[in-house]
Amino acid sequence: MGHNYAKPLTSGQKMERLLTRIPPSWAVRVDRAAGTALWRATVHAPEAAEGAWSDSYPDPADALEDAWRRNRTVLV
Repeated sequence: MGHNYAKPLTSGQKMERLLTRIPPSWAVRVDRAAGTALWRATVHAPEAAEGAWSDSYPDPADALEDAWRRNRTVLV
């Protein structure tokens, strides 16, 4: 049996992929809660006051992906 399975993206690869999808004019903010290993993020269009924050995640790329999914509907 072959082992031709796609490897999961590393955190860095996932972050790079997300940052290429988010328009350059959008604000991106990733914060780590003090005293924890949890990250949250927000992204928003220039005309928006501020986007919705993501849930907290141990991986900053997961937090950024959650924030992008919550706020990208502004593009539609």
